[in-house]
Amino acid sequence: MASPDHPRPLALTLGDPAGIGPEIALAAWRARAAHGLAPFALVGDADRLARVARAVGIDVPVRLVAEIEEAPAVFDEALPVLPLEAPVSAEPGRPDPANAPAILESIERAVALARSGRAGGVVTCPIAKSVLYEAGFAHPGHTEFLAALAAEPGAPPPLSVMMLWSEDLAVVPVTVHIALAEVPHALTRERILAVARIVARDLRQRFGITAPRLALAGLNPHSGEGGAMGREEIDTIAPAIAALRAEGIDATGPHPADTLFHARARTRYDVALAMYHDQALVPIKTIAFDEAVNVTLGLPFIRTSPDHGTAFDIAGRGIARPDSLVAALGLAGRLAGRAQAVATP
Repeated sequence: MASPDHPRPLALTLGDPAGIGPEIALAAWRARAAHGLAPFALVGDADRLARVARAVGIDVPVRLVAEIEEAPAVFDEALPVLPLEAPVSAEPGRPDPANAPAILESIERAVALARSGRAGGVVTCPIAKSVLYEAGFAHPGHTEFLAALAAEPGAPPPLSVMMLWSEDLAVVPVTVHIALAEVPHALTRERILAVARIVARDLRQRFGITAPRLALAGLNPHSGEGGAMGREEIDTIAPAIAALRAEGIDATGPHPADTLFHARARTRYDVALAMYHDQALVPIKTIAFDEAVNVTLGLPFIRTSPDHGTAFDIAGRGIARPDSLVAALGLAGRLAGRAQAVATP
């Protein structure tokens, strides 16, 4: 049985096997001691992983395990791998829709392990949505698929919130993968409230921040300059902030985005809520490009991932840096350990 001293292992997904996922998984295992990583098991193909290790010159032993509970006993000596039923046949840098069943099975298995309490959380290697779309994938993206897997039978998927986290900055885009021209229409008071409530709740419950401080950016330059450059701050964002404060959530703003991310400003909040994708991702990728972690809030299990893609252009060359995956595994381990300690009498 797991305990705070022996946390449940993490389930690491395969990602796209033609990308850098396999080699950064190997490199992350090799960095386990240096970074104090909690045990994890890759849900994938052990033979394929061993071939990748030989091809890129990473000396990592790989060992099949039948159950994820075996991973901690194996972890010090080898990278544990939970086998898939779907075959994996991939050439580095050559994505193939034929691998879609294995990619999706890996995600489904990892989520099932986390939802059952057998895994402490899910860490996902990068996928390429375009590859999955060719195979008939029906979800807009990775996170939406995870939310669908998290739904109770007959219930809609929970609202999932993307937070990009690093030791120096955490950001949440209120609207995510939509065209910039659509943002003002999608940015409603209700959307801001729903996202902010999830952020505040998960920072309390998962990150252990007793009274999270949320700083909300404005949408327009200079936060609209009192309505001279747009009324979204006056009509939408400020009323949402007032409602959050009435609920006891420490929310401030709307702040001009151009002065929200310098070092002194960052000391005044725990997370910045940006109104659109690049308003959030430009600052964190500037400050913590290799260390930032994608954390999905709002799900009934812990999920982190590297803040980068499949990098097909460098796959198989042995030059991919594992820093973001190491950070994702480290954060997931910390969150899982804290959740387990809180749950243990």
